[in-house]
Amino acid sequence: MAQIHTGSCLCGSIKFKMEGEFQKFFLCHCSRCRKSSGTAHCSNLFAPGGKLTWLSGQELLSFYRHEDTNFARNFCSKCSSLMPVYVEARDIVATPAGCLDSDVDITPQAHIFTDSKGNWDEVLNDIPAFEKMPN
Repeated sequence: MAQIHTGSCLCGSIKFKMEGEFQKFFLCHCSRCRKSSGTAHCSNLFAPGGKLTWLSGQELLSFYRHEDTNFARNFCSKCSSLMPVYVEARDIVATPAGCLDSDVDITPQAHIFTDSKGNWDEVLNDIPAFEKMPN
């Protein structure tokens, strides 16, 4: 029986379900992922043969493909949250981990494109961590 995962964007306008098994979970440090997320990396799950169904808000989806590359993004045109994308050429659903509302039974397997890391990324595990915004 296929696993079913649900997710949504930050504003809640877009909701989806993904049927299938996440087989890969990568933290991508490429410059495109860093620019599109504004963070050190994107956390992406990959489900070969997965079935993506938009439950609401599909009309709010915007699609971007970087010219002359395979880099593509779906995102909410209202709140800019990254959303899953079905890559037809590879028959795979790529899902940003942060948009999921359901738990996953897979943990990140690798950091990829680490040669593109920001120079400030190396110290992230060495700095203090707080449960809430510090004073």
